[in-house]
Amino acid sequence: MHMLTQKDFSTYKSKEDFLKTVRERVSANRVEEILNALRYDEELIKLQGELVNLQHWVAKQNRRVCVVFEGRDAAGKGGSIRRFSEHLNPRSMRVVALTKPTTVERGQWYFRRYIKEMPNPGEIVFFDRSWYNRAVVEPVMGFCSDEEYHKFMVQVPEFEHMLYEDGVDIIKFWFSISKDEQVKRFDSRVQNPLKRWKFSEVDKEGQKLWDRYTFYKEQMFSKTHTTFSPWIIIKTNDKKEARLESIRYVLSKFDYDGKGDSGTTVLPDPNIVQRYHRMVKQID
Repeated sequence: MHMLTQKDFSTYKSKEDFLKTVRERVSANRVEEILNALRYDEELIKLQGELVNLQHWVAKQNRRVCVVFEGRDAAGKGGSIRRFSEHLNPRSMRVVALTKPTTVERGQWYFRRYIKEMPNPGEIVFFDRSWYNRAVVEPVMGFCSDEEYHKFMVQVPEFEHMLYEDGVDIIKFWFSISKDEQVKRFDSRVQNPLKRWKFSEVDKEGQKLWDRYTFYKEQMFSKTHTTFSPWIIIKTNDKKEARLESIRYVLSKFDYDGKGDSGTTVLPDPNIVQRYHRMVKQID
C-alpha cells in the first residue's frame, strides 16, 4: 500500500479530494480514525481561538481566573492543560505545578504557598494539581497526618469562599478515569521512552490503593462541593473528548467579547461534563 506523504497532501485541491484518496488507500476502520482526528483538530483550533478571545476579555476586565485540574494519575490533566494554554499569551497566563513542599513550607499554613500562585488581575492560572493534594493523594499515601487532613477539610471551604468573595473565579475539574483505562495508560508510559518519566512509584501504588483513593475522593466531594465553588466531573476515558469538553465548560462560564465567533458550540456535552451530586454516575 502506498504511504501518503507531504508531497501528496500538497496536490489536493480540496478536503473532498483528500478524503477520496484516503478511502482508496486505507481500510474503512482506518478511514474513520483519520476522520475523527481531523474533526478533533478542527474543533480544537476553533475552541483555542475562543480561549484567545476569553483571555483578551479577562485582561480587559481585570478578572482573576483560576482553573484547578485534579484527578487520578494518567487521567489526562497535563495534556488538557497544554491544549488550554498552547496559544495563549504567556504574559497573562501561567501553569502552576508545584513540587513537594520544602521543610520551611511544611512549617507554614498549608494554603500559603498556593495563595502566592493565585491569579493577578487580568490573568488566568491553571493548576496542575492543587491544594487538593491534601484531600486525596496525601492521606492515601501517608504524606500527611490525620490531624493535618481533618484541619484541611474544615478550612478549605472557608479558604475558597474568601477567594470567591475577593472576586477570584474558581473552576474545579475532577478528571475521572476508569481503572482499566488507567492501566492501559500506565502500560503505554512504560513502553514509550518519551513518556517513561511520567511513571512513578506513586503511580504503581495508585492501582493497588484504588479503593482507598475512591474513599477519599468521595469525602472530598461531599465536604468541598459548594454553590460558590462546585466540582465539575469530566469523563476522560476518551482523552480528546475530555479536552474539548473541558475547554467548552470554561468558555461557557464567561460572557466574553466575541463569544461563539468561531462557529462551534461553547456549551459542554452533559454526557461528558457533569456537576457533582451524590447520585451522579462516576467511572472511577
